[in-house]
Amino acid sequence: MTRGVSPASHVCHAPVIVKRPGKIGNCPNPADYIANAPQIRRAVLDRLRGQSVLSAALFDKDLLTELAKFAAYLQLKRFEVGTAMSDKIMAAAFFEPSTRTRLSFESAMLHLGGKTISVADGKTTGVAKGESMRDIGQMFNSYADVVVVRHTEQAALSEMCEYLRVPLINGGNGSDEHPTQALADWYALLKWRPEITFGRLPEEFRLNIGIIGTPGNMRTVKSFLMLALLFHENINRITIFSEMADPLGEELRELTKNSPITIGFSQSLTQNLEYLDVIYMNAIAYIGDGYRFFADAFSLSSESRIKPDTVILHPLARGVELDVSLDDTPHNLYFNQADGAVWIRQALLLAIFGRVADVVPPDMLDNEPLPNT
Repeated sequence: MTRGVSPASHVCHAPVIVKRPGKIGNCPNPADYIANAPQIRRAVLDRLRGQSVLSAALFDKDLLTELAKFAAYLQLKRFEVGTAMSDKIMAAAFFEPSTRTRLSFESAMLHLGGKTISVADGKTTGVAKGESMRDIGQMFNSYADVVVVRHTEQAALSEMCEYLRVPLINGGNGSDEHPTQALADWYALLKWRPEITFGRLPEEFRLNIGIIGTPGNMRTVKSFLMLALLFHENINRITIFSEMADPLGEELRELTKNSPITIGFSQSLTQNLEYLDVIYMNAIAYIGDGYRFFADAFSLSSESRIKPDTVILHPLARGVELDVSLDDTPHNLYFNQADGAVWIRQALLLAIFGRVADVVPPDMLDNEPLPNT
């Protein structure tokens, strides 16, 4: 023993781990969303059969809300789905880093009894040797039944589609779109306020939404905004908070100019907090050849003057713009947003493969054809 050193000084104490009881933040009940329309409309979801999902533009309000209803049943575990995809393989090809998107797609497929193969790092693929996305698409025809792709370049998906014959799901392409993130965003909001799905609400109950970012070059907020336009009956105003002079860009300007929703712009979030019902945040944009952090000035904490019933969405990962002091408050819908991604992606995969009727009991299935079909 070293002279003058107490034996106790050599004792290593394990860190104290404090587990929080229950769930954190706002956790709306999926049962509330299906209460007013319990049956699954098969014909609506069948529109996704065999489809690739490259853009949020694929969805209208009918399709989005029916997919959310299907996801709610899956989240409530009302259907037996453990072998629904036992004959299918999903390739998760991520040429750009991802945590939630890749893992939630893989979790969704595994919960359905399917199998997954993954590209977790584009540097380990033939792309590093100059292989084209066109040729990679051709290979995937033999390896998988559906492919989820994330890539740094906007054009990568269209190039892959030239030879790809199986459905392709966009997991985020450069600064363009992230359609299934938007599905997860709106699934969380529809569970929180089911009434925005059904009919037209009185003006005082319609939503005022704030979007922090530049939809013109930030893929998550772009896809979120595109789906928001589907709920024009129940959204009063959308305000874009950005330091850029033109946060929409030409494509979205054209898309929004005929919308009955008022689209406004502001550089001051603090002056508008007291009227916002939903705040959509995102810190990170993919610009050029790398990530950029956007608008640290637009930050929120428990000290911010947010309305008591306002909810916050964030696709994560977050930075200093969204303080952890909000995590244990009802404003936090962002954890539920991330949780729900597994269920909405399960619903999407089942619809793409035409397996809806395989898992939904006949008494819960509406087999009425769509009008004029």
